[in-house]
Amino acid sequence: QVQLVESGGGSVQAGGSLRLSCAASSTIYTRYCMGWFRQVPGKEREGVAAIDSDGNTNYAGSVKGRFTISKDNAKNTLTLQMNNLKPEDTAMFYCAADPAPCLHAGVGTIDDYNYWGQGTQVTVSS
Repeated sequence: QVQLVESGGGSVQAGGSLRLSCAASSTIYTRYCMGWFRQVPGKEREGVAAIDSDGNTNYAGSVKGRFTISKDNAKNTLTLQMNNLKPEDTAMFYCAADPAPCLHAGVGTIDDYNYWGQGTQVTVSS
């Protein structure tokens, strides 16, 4: 069983930066498809960024150029660097993982990932 634990959320003013981290309970980063999703109350969970086992990345259009997904296989850590944050980025952010390769288009949907963290809240004020 894979356990994912997010950290790094918080409150920041528009234009600021935050760095989210996701720690895994096992050595999965070299083989798994990894992603970050976000959700606001009343809306569906949406994909933000994904990274495959080779380090290839995909981003949602709304965050491209502002967010960077990366992983450290040696430390079992997935990171989402978020710069130039906007109030519309306010959401609960979730780390996700799946043992299958990232064969989906773009970041994928919630159905493409088998394992999820509990989430970390990001709040951006104007």
